[in-house]
Parts: sequence; C-alpha cells; structure tokens
Amino acid sequence: MMKNHVVVLIADDDLGHARLIEKNLARAGLHNQILRFENGQKILDFLLCQGEGPHRIPETPYLLLLDIRMPQVDGVEVLRQVKADAEFRKMPVIMLTTTDDPREVERCHALGCNNYIVKPVDYDKFAEAIKQLGLFIALVQIPGVGNKS
Repeated sequence: MMKNHVVVLIADDDLGHARLIEKNLARAGLHNQILRFENGQKILDFLLCQGEGPHRIPETPYLLLLDIRMPQVDGVEVLRQVKADAEFRKMPVIMLTTTDDPREVERCHALGCNNYIVKPVDYDKFAEAIKQLGLFIALVQIPGVGNKS
C-alpha cells in the first residue's frame, strides 16, 4: 500500500517538540520515515534540491509538519513558497505551532495549509493531538512529489 511510504517532514527549531512529535506519531502506530529540519531554509533546500544537505527523492509522497516561528525562514514563508510551486501544491502541509492568533490561522489557510494544530502547552493534550495526527496520516492518500513535467 502506498500510504506507508509517506515520508513525514518535521520543520521545527524546538528539538524537544520535534522529539515529542516523533514519539507520539510512533505511539499512534505510524512507523513512517521521519526527517527533521531545524529551520525553514533547510526544509526549502531539501524540497527545492538546492544547497548542501539532503534533497528530496522524486516521486516520493511527503507530508510536512511545519512550525511557524523558526529562524532564517519562518513557517509562513515556507508554506507560501511550497504552495506557490506547482510541483508541491498537492503536498499536505500541517501547521503545528504555539500560535493561536486567529489572523495567523486565517493567513495559513489562505496560503493553502491543510490543517492547523496549536501545540497545547499541556503535555497530555499535545500527545493526544499528535496521536490523532498519526491516525490521520495513516489514513490519508498522498500523491508523490514528482519531477517537473
């Protein structure tokens, strides 16, 4: 089945949050490959196959969990660039952030994010939110990010 091959990309400068996300996705039974990026520039380099470091593999389905507050390039700008690119438009992007400002939520949805999850400060609530996310990822069909055609 194709959905098991979805690679989960986590762009979050907070290592503690990223580890929590990974741990709780695994608890939800999601054993997909997870790649972590500590800032917006690194995730853009990966997706756009530029700069040093790892680059995406053509035809691979990716799902991006994106924090808003990050150094170099923030999550909103990453979202804008990803959704403006015909190649990545179909890639699901889920904002995972501590910001619950309604204008920020609205702006991310307007730019094309698929979901917006506020990181609860409460550990158990956060763990539960990630577990639900894991179940969602396990069920959703995600198209591969292909070569430019």
